[in-house]
Amino acid sequence: MVTITNSASGKVQELMEREGNAQQALRLYVAGGGCSGLNYGMAFDENPEEDDQVIEMEGIRIVVDSYSAPYVKGAEIDYVDGLMGSGFTIHNPNATSTCACGHSFDTGANAGTKRSCH
Repeated sequence: MVTITNSASGKVQELMEREGNAQQALRLYVAGGGCSGLNYGMAFDENPEEDDQVIEMEGIRIVVDSYSAPYVKGAEIDYVDGLMGSGFTIHNPNATSTCACGHSFDTGANAGTKRSCH
């Protein structure tokens, strides 16, 4: 369903340790909006829902809700640290187009929900 790189899992583990709760899961979700129609989101979650898909990889539990699952199927969570900045990024084979910000994407079915990047 979803994979995570070594770089991203290391950063997630670092953030969980900083928060003092290594038992929480990383929630990957999709919400409508953004300049391409859909936005990625990530948050820590201590109480996954019953219908969430749960993936355990690289020592991280990743949960994805049933709405988001079709949009992120086959996606890879990565963490980049470079001269232009650092942060998490999603490599998504379902995205037909993305915004320059890297957080907004379109699968072809949600073009009517596009908004300004501002």
